[in-house]
Amino acid sequence: MFPEFVNTRPLRVWMDEGLNWVVRNWGDGFEAAAYPLLVMLNKIEDLLLAVPWWLIILALAALAYGATRRFTLPAVVIIGLVFMGMMELWEDSVKTMALMISATVTAIIFSIPLGIVMARSTLVRKIVTPILDLMQTLPSFVYLIPTVMIFGPGKIPALLATIIYAAPPLVRLTDLGIRQVAENVLEAAQAFGASPSQRLFGVQIPLALPTILAGVNQTTMMALAMVVIASMIGAGGLGYQVLQGIGRLEVSRGVFAGLGIVVLAIIFDRITQAYGKQLQEQIGLAGGR
Repeated sequence: MFPEFVNTRPLRVWMDEGLNWVVRNWGDGFEAAAYPLLVMLNKIEDLLLAVPWWLIILALAALAYGATRRFTLPAVVIIGLVFMGMMELWEDSVKTMALMISATVTAIIFSIPLGIVMARSTLVRKIVTPILDLMQTLPSFVYLIPTVMIFGPGKIPALLATIIYAAPPLVRLTDLGIRQVAENVLEAAQAFGASPSQRLFGVQIPLALPTILAGVNQTTMMALAMVVIASMIGAGGLGYQVLQGIGRLEVSRGVFAGLGIVVLAIIFDRITQAYGKQLQEQIGLAGGR
């Protein structure tokens, strides 16, 4: 046995009692602060459920064609989504899309400004980088415990856990994309009299957009990767079907729901990658001129 140098029992008791105190005294405040996220998730879910299934398929196929200008990806989108409908997974797929879209939009709102601040401040980068490391390496089940204690099982802790898990790549790639803008380009903009804000919004962010879009792609994929875990605390969707397949030992339910998650991952991954490549080519052409 490893020798016991320090009694850690008081520390554990202090952590548990501290979280219980937070739940008792600040639980209502946290719920009120997170309520807009729940409203956004419910509105997106209700909208997607109200739209006819064929219109959603056509819209995603049109996005795919606009990104690639080829019929291969739209055909994959149509076949994949029709497959999900035939397997009676359409409603669960829509709920999963709503959770993924809500988490991605929220991550974009908070991550891109934070990445910009990190790119402009070495001190902020030194402070935030270890936090991002912790968010990416800490098992998601660990931060599910306090979120469930504060909010109870339901959509809010599932959405918050998904955001925490999915946001770090976008912060890192926003920071990286802005810092990789060539110094001579910034010097030329400064020589023409551009202010710091004009250099940021007129030079750095446009040139960093392909990298930022790659971060959006990674955030979307990581949000989809969380759907099974999020289903354990009330998120529903395809992850809940996988969970039911495990609980009932129904191989078919788990396999079809898992294939549905794969289909969504392929669709959104290929579309965002294609738009990123398209944007990169446009910026390259603009630079060549």
